Amino acid sequence: MSYTALYRKFRPDEFEDVKGQDAIVKTLKNQIKAERIGHAYLFCGTRGTGKTTVAKIFAKAVNCENPIDGSPCGECATCKSIAAGRSMNVIEIDAASNNGVDNIREIREEVAYRPTEGKYKVYIIDEVHMLSIGAFNALLKTLEEPPEYVIFILATTEAHKIPITILSRCQRYDFKRITIDTIAGRLRELIDKEEWDVEEKAVRYIARMADGSMRDALSLLDQCAAFYIGEKLTYDHVLEVLGAVDTEVFSRLLRELLARDVHAVIETVDELTMQGRELSQLAADFTWYLRNLLLVRCSDDMEDVLDVSTENLARLKEEAQMIDNDVLIRYIRIFSDLTNQLKFATQKRVLFEVALIKLCRPAMEVNTDTLLERIRAVEEKLEEGAFAAPVQEKVIYVNGSGAEESASEKKKPELPKALNEDVKAVAKDFRMIAGDASPMLRTYLKKARLSAGEGNRLLIVLPDEVSAGVVGTEEHKEEIRNLIAEKIGKEIEIDVRQTEQGHRFEDQFVDLESLIHMEITVEDE
Repeated sequence: MSYTALYRKFRPDEFEDVKGQDAIVKTLKNQIKAERIGHAYLFCGTRGTGKTTVAKIFAKAVNCENPIDGSPCGECATCKSIAAGRSMNVIEIDAASNNGVDNIREIREEVAYRPTEGKYKVYIIDEVHMLSIGAFNALLKTLEEPPEYVIFILATTEAHKIPITILSRCQRYDFKRITIDTIAGRLRELIDKEEWDVEEKAVRYIARMADGSMRDALSLLDQCAAFYIGEKLTYDHVLEVLGAVDTEVFSRLLRELLARDVHAVIETVDELTMQGRELSQLAADFTWYLRNLLLVRCSDDMEDVLDVSTENLARLKEEAQMIDNDVLIRYIRIFSDLTNQLKFATQKRVLFEVALIKLCRPAMEVNTDTLLERIRAVEEKLEEGAFAAPVQEKVIYVNGSGAEESASEKKKPELPKALNEDVKAVAKDFRMIAGDASPMLRTYLKKARLSAGEGNRLLIVLPDEVSAGVVGTEEHKEEIRNLIAEKIGKEIEIDVRQTEQGHRFEDQFVDLESLIHMEITVEDE
């Protein structure tokens, strides 16, 4: 015998088995008991909430020979015939594939004939929003004034696509999403019937992943149980099968984001990817985690709403003190957009990593909430003293001697009281001397300016740190001394220095070359 999926095997046969739609069930049962049955119903709501199931039970109930409190007995010939799909009185139509005018015309022709058995002929039109405009118009008259023995039940997930003329002729019932507790309770009932060993934490996670759909929950349970046949189905097993991530990972990821540690964040993503986690599911689950965090920040009494363990709740409360509401809302916005983008993306990991980097680097965005976060980051750095007042830079001496002077102590540069004639001679012919230097040294000496220091030292001043660093090496200083000795026959002590950043040479040094060429004589006192 072939295997039957759980959602088909355990489809409710009576109203009492329908979970999470108590108001609708009660209304329909009362109509049957009071014999106030309408001619047209519209069942709308998200997938897997019981629309088609309730429609079939209702079809059995109105034709049941021995109804029990508004529910079908399930024992009479009519109930058995409808349950087996053999009844000619219950016609199911898939509007997605039968959406033309001709299909509706066939219905109009069939309604003229009374049911062969039972009281009512019930037409269940699933996904009715897929009908064409022409088909809706063809259905309109029949829907408005059908024979007393015909009931139309229209089911849809997108009620807004149905013309108002159709809506106004139907009793509308909105099927709400089923709560996690209700789904988990139903799953536990079926697990006990199947005699499976499933961890309670795994059951609740499947219930949450179903997103209000009982059918999705049963399909997920079926999938997980098939992977671990004969074994206990644990929470970790469910995470592995569904490609989901434990909440501890979300906590770690959030803390890395708050620390703006891009490297750690990318490493976490790489770790999850190597474990085979589905990034779309990861984005959806992390968004849910952020939602829980926001609820904790907004209220202290959220234990019943959050549906998390005591340990996880304590962690959420701790993290709630680490993040502001506007930052949290920004995170939720980015991940909500990411969840939608990942559905159609070919490079999911790239999109995921870009989103995380955006969270770590608010400067990459120009939204209002992002700007607020950037301002907040600056304020935090100011409080920490990260932006202390800049210290006035001093003159940098490269391989030189002498004490450094602060900006407040700096005086107008002056020549020594007595300037050696040898220094004058070198200053006068320095460009010729520099022309004989090695190619690299010659290049940097083109930028050099000359001045005089204490003790008749020749100061070679460079405009930047790189130049001063090259010329100031012992090798190059020795080369310059040798070139000077060859020119004037004497040795001269030299120092290499660098002008202070943001200042001119003239502010710190006397231009020796200009003075020599102007034939200014400096007399000894």
